[in-house]
Amino acid sequence: MTLLKCENLELGYEGRTIAKDISFSVDSGDYLCIVGENGSGKSTLMKTILGLHKAMAGTITFCSGFKQTSIGYLPQQTVVQRDFPASVEEIVRSGCLNHQRLQLLYTKEQKGLARDNMEKLGIADLAKSSYRELSGGQQQRVLLARALCATRELLLLDEPTAGLDPVATEEMYQVIKCLNDEGLTVIMISHDIEGAKKYASTVLHMSYTPLFFGKAADYEVYCNSQEKGGQK
Repeated sequence: MTLLKCENLELGYEGRTIAKDISFSVDSGDYLCIVGENGSGKSTLMKTILGLHKAMAGTITFCSGFKQTSIGYLPQQTVVQRDFPASVEEIVRSGCLNHQRLQLLYTKEQKGLARDNMEKLGIADLAKSSYRELSGGQQQRVLLARALCATRELLLLDEPTAGLDPVATEEMYQVIKCLNDEGLTVIMISHDIEGAKKYASTVLHMSYTPLFFGKAADYEVYCNSQEKGGQK
């Protein structure tokens, strides 16, 4: 079942195109990894899917009754955000805000959802801890638990392993893969091409125009052919 379809997208700012001719679809249960150099339009594409940025041309269609507001989003952290003075529990619960409407307090069900997601990500014992005092890997787990509170279908992750040490990076990859194996659809931006080939089911390699979109196994073949071509 297709969740979203992008057709002939053109992305840019103030009339300047940074990427064009972008067409791909994401099916339920997919793990799509978007790779490419800095400035290739990866984050702009994600913001466009979220409705935070308007495409210069082309369309994004959400299918099968899926709503844009049902997306869980984990953005890149800034230095200021890493020092945010709130408890782990408060941050995770805030992922329910998309479903709050005019409610001033979290419901019993929302509190239970936050607790369940903290347990799923192994941070339940940190519920009362200050977010600013956690390690980088722990902070990313908190933000991922927050994103899970916003969705049961689709996660958008923007460089979730950025700034993490190799051990924390591998742990984060394993967590995301487990969530995907449980049926959650994942779209992840990454600079880690090896990680994309290892964990993703499909890969979109962006440049001014897309260089590749297809199965991860085929992307491995594509990368090998590019390496051989560069050695000539």
